[in-house]
Amino acid sequence: MQPGYYRDLSNEAYHGGDGVSKSQLDLIAKAPALFQWSKAAPEDPEKKKALDLGDAVHALLLEPDRYTAEYAVGPADAPRNTKAGKEKWEEFESTLTGQTVLSAEDGRKIGLIRESVMAHPHARFLLETQGDSEASIYWNDEREGVLCRCRPDKTIERLGWILDLKTTADMSKFARSFYDYRYHVQDSYYSDGYAAHFGEAPAAFVFLVVSTSIECGKYPVRLFTMDFEAKAAGRTEYHRNIEVYADCLRHNEWPAIETLTLPYWAKDKL
Repeated sequence: MQPGYYRDLSNEAYHGGDGVSKSQLDLIAKAPALFQWSKAAPEDPEKKKALDLGDAVHALLLEPDRYTAEYAVGPADAPRNTKAGKEKWEEFESTLTGQTVLSAEDGRKIGLIRESVMAHPHARFLLETQGDSEASIYWNDEREGVLCRCRPDKTIERLGWILDLKTTADMSKFARSFYDYRYHVQDSYYSDGYAAHFGEAPAAFVFLVVSTSIECGKYPVRLFTMDFEAKAAGRTEYHRNIEVYADCLRHNEWPAIETLTLPYWAKDKL
């Protein structure tokens, strides 16, 4: 794969292709051998097809055509232990062509989450503004020369903005959990990939965060950006990960042993 900006690259081609992604750098940060393991370990097709609420929300908001193609909402008020319910399900299942089936309740919930997002004026603006959903960016790291890749949820080129959609079970914890999920690394990694292709850093990297849990009868919606300190920490971290990755490639050695340390609360008891 050559460095560039690809609008029509499929999700399968992206994830199965060349270049190192942020999620792979997350594995490198834990133990480089996990990078190799992730490519070789078999997937359970039944579990993979199981409902991922976050993906369903993502698809409905950013890729509605994919949502229609990959998900189908089952009939409501159709218990399978009744004759009428069985007939409704049989009729519904006869129309399926491989979609993941959502229960009527899950379908209703996902629809309400979408309506909640669209009720937020700035979130609605970002979703409705013309841009590329799931475009792929490839570039060579200027320090190590390795091929890097990222796939922003939405790139709004005319504004110079990157939008990333996240779901969370608890909005109140997102301001802390972003560090554990290394979203600050994602911000810097994607931003540098954007700059490598477009010639300048994005004007903004915005996290659109949607709760999948009810709070006061509603599904909360928030917009966040990282401050300079968080971005700088993320850039330092991904540079370190890239250095390790490049060294593993050069020597074909992928360390596997991870070190356990006492949690902070246990140290206080010593």
